[in-house]
Amino acid sequence: MMDRYEQLAGLLRAANPQISEAKARTWVELLWEDFESTYAKAGYDYQGVDMAERFVKNIISMYGGKLHDFAAMNPRYAHLLESKDGKIH
Repeated sequence: MMDRYEQLAGLLRAANPQISEAKARTWVELLWEDFESTYAKAGYDYQGVDMAERFVKNIISMYGGKLHDFAAMNPRYAHLLESKDGKIH
């Protein structure tokens, strides 16, 4: 599982070099967990890690380069991209 997270974090960093390695990993885990919990809340049967991985890859390919813009506009996620000096990346 950790290998999948690392691979996806690498894809995200390739799509958005403004994100640090640690923050890319955080985003991957957040997207993965949000997908799984939303899918479960909707009443669907668990489709396995392959389905979650495809979802996260899709999000990265469509929005990976813009995640920092999304976080800046959404206070729920803004803390994920704040640097120590308080600036959004």
